[in-house]
Amino acid sequence: MPGVPAGPVTSRVPGGAAMAGAPRGTAQPRQSPEQRRAADIIRLLTLYRPLLDAFVIDFFTEDLWAQLPPAWQPVLAGATPVQLAGLLGGRGGPGAAWPLSLLAFGATARALAFPRGCPGASLRPPCQSSGLPPLLRRHVKPKKQHEIQRLGKLLRRLSRATGCEHVVDVGAGQGHLSRLLAFGLGLRVTAVESDARLVGLAERFDQELLRELAKTRGLAHRRPLPCPLTPRAPRHVAGRLDPAAPWGEFLLPPDPPGAGPAALNPLGGPGGSEDGGRVLLTGLHACGDLGPALLCHFARSPAVAAVALVGCCYMKLSSAPQQPPGYPLSASVAALPGHQLSYRAREAACHALEEYQGRLRGGGAHLRAHCYRAVLESLIRAAEPGKRHLGLQPGRKAHTLSFPQYAQLGLPLAGLDPVGVPLDSEAVGAMLEQQHKVVAFYTLGQLLAPVVETLILLDRLLYLREQGFHCALVPLFNPRFSPRNFVLVAARTPLATALAGLAKDSEDGHSSEDEDVEEAESTMERQSPK
Repeated sequence: MPGVPAGPVTSRVPGGAAMAGAPRGTAQPRQSPEQRRAADIIRLLTLYRPLLDAFVIDFFTEDLWAQLPPAWQPVLAGATPVQLAGLLGGRGGPGAAWPLSLLAFGATARALAFPRGCPGASLRPPCQSSGLPPLLRRHVKPKKQHEIQRLGKLLRRLSRATGCEHVVDVGAGQGHLSRLLAFGLGLRVTAVESDARLVGLAERFDQELLRELAKTRGLAHRRPLPCPLTPRAPRHVAGRLDPAAPWGEFLLPPDPPGAGPAALNPLGGPGGSEDGGRVLLTGLHACGDLGPALLCHFARSPAVAAVALVGCCYMKLSSAPQQPPGYPLSASVAALPGHQLSYRAREAACHALEEYQGRLRGGGAHLRAHCYRAVLESLIRAAEPGKRHLGLQPGRKAHTLSFPQYAQLGLPLAGLDPVGVPLDSEAVGAMLEQQHKVVAFYTLGQLLAPVVETLILLDRLLYLREQGFHCALVPLFNPRFSPRNFVLVAARTPLATALAGLAKDSEDGHSSEDEDVEEAESTMERQSPK
């Protein structure tokens, strides 16, 4: 694998960072800002593809440190975790003196990635959301409460702007978002989930809420209800979305096989949904190809007035020549040389950059994890060269163990007897002493993770723009709580009405949430079609 380039590059990109451009004198077609950004991202990823595609567990087996630019190696080897956290955030960190080429790399990555931050967001960990009625918080983790509360308000605004009161929630899971939309906001909801067991659990939670709501309403004559709910449960459907089917043929049989027949299409036939009306389509953290499938069904189904999508698990995206591919969707990105993203690159796009920054600032045993796994990989490859990149999981807290204890858990998972593997050799000790280098190398890869996610999101945005739809990317969630915090909103009519005043919808009455959504509105104004 060739080394990562260290020298300066020639043309300018947003934010003042530099990178390679087209030869002078070459006539370039007129491009939108989004198309230019996608092209610039691909140039950056092409320059640093060896870094992007590297697996940190190969740090020792493939001598990844030696493939870094020589000018970077000494300063990175001596950098503290706090200084590396500063590098991720665009600050030098105390006492840091980075090479200019490394600073240019970091500045370019940050300039090309969509701003994820919430400038006034609270540093406190997620907690119970007072913005949700108590009955809707049951069985819902704080992170999910934050997400469904914010997305629910956006969907309510979309409903009012489009005149659609029927929401189809695809990949509904246990139905937390669907319950908020139905019971809390009074919308008619169809929840589609491929796992029939989760459908049963969601229906049980609905019935539990209805019983509690009946009790509460029975006491209403004694005291006023603090936050009344509508006794209108979602309708749950077990079925899988068929991405290649015509829009009138929506669902496949659910999982597992034999769990039931193919469900009635909630979008209905040529006349639209079952009541002849239109619907809103949503997916909260739609995994892999489910996100692109939702966008494709929106694009070719006149029954769908608007869509609000939060993607997830980009590494599960299919790619050409599969039809329809999960990435790229747009003709704009597909036409760019070097647009391909490896599994490793797409997996990196799912990382929680803010969480890793926190780990670097806090130090501690968590930072051992990648070094331990890289040393274990070296021992496995030495014992049996044919075994590599096995999905070993010695335990969630294995990093708190000594390395011999860690290896004694991990080696049997690879089919190896720890007794026959030297765990206390000088070679193992020398690798463990390079933990700081493993951490530094992993940090560089983290710099590129938001750039890859931005390219995937841009591809989806451009796919919708190419077909004439109105769309925007909204950083709706706090990335400290929810790393996949962008919501792609698209409609057949202008979005200004749906998005106007969104900043007034705050969560828990906390001012930082207002600032959060104001930043989202600013982003939407920049991205909305003129």
